[in-house]
Amino acid sequence: MKCPYCGSIESKVVDKRATESENATRRRRECLNCEKRYTTYERIDSFDLIIIKKDGRREQFDKIKLERGIVRACEKRPVPIEEIRNLVTDVEYHLRNKESTEIPSTLIGRLVMTRLKRLDKVSYIRFASVYKDFKDPEEFQEELERLVKKDE
Repeated sequence: MKCPYCGSIESKVVDKRATESENATRRRRECLNCEKRYTTYERIDSFDLIIIKKDGRREQFDKIKLERGIVRACEKRPVPIEEIRNLVTDVEYHLRNKESTEIPSTLIGRLVMTRLKRLDKVSYIRFASVYKDFKDPEEFQEELERLVKKDE
């Protein structure tokens, strides 16, 4: 680690601890040359997921964007925000464990719908109506009928 004051690469770790979010290690270092102290952080280098949209465009996976979409589907429903965050974390975990870093958006939609169906059926229908891009009320009705049949 290079000292920000004198540029020396000789230092010693004085203190080490995890950060509040526990996704990094904070280290207090002391330069062996100028004896000044500075802080460094060590994090796991995570790879970026690329989402392939239905029209072929590619964009970086955005966990916050996914959460916003699910929150919108769950609006005015008795779904705790913690459950939504767990769902998003679960989907992200599933995606990061794939062999490929390029993920079709259809897979994300299916993963979310599977989990939303168990969580809240109205939220599921709301999400599905956007994801499946229903063109007319008949398509919406067919999805509702499939949902009701599975519950019986």
